[in-house]
Amino acid sequence: MLTVLLLVISNTFMTAAWYGHLKFRDAPLVTVIVVSWLIASVEYAFQVPANRIGYGTFSGYQLKIIQEAITLGVFAVFAWLYLGETMRWNHALACVLLFGAVAAAFWKP
Repeated sequence: MLTVLLLVISNTFMTAAWYGHLKFRDAPLVTVIVVSWLIASVEYAFQVPANRIGYGTFSGYQLKIIQEAITLGVFAVFAWLYLGETMRWNHALACVLLFGAVAAAFWKP
C-alpha cells in the first residue's frame, strides 16, 4: 500500500535526522541542528502525502499507530546498521507489545 511505503520512506529520513548526528559528537550543536532540520524537511515531503492518501482508508488513530510501528522497525534497522547497537530481549519484548497495539487498533469488535 502506498501509504505504508511513504511512511517507511518518511521515517527513514526522520530517524536519520533525529539520530544520525550521534556519530558526530564533536560537531557543533548548531551544525547538527541545521543538518537535522534539512533532513527532516525531506521527511515531511513523504509524511504529509502518506497521511493524506491514507486518511479515509485508515482512521487518524490507525495512521498514527501504523507510523509508530514503522518508526520502531526503521529505528531497529538503523540502530543495528548505523549505530552498531544490538537489540536486547527487553527491546524485542517492547517491539512485540507495540505490534500488539497495532493489531488491537485494527481489531473489529
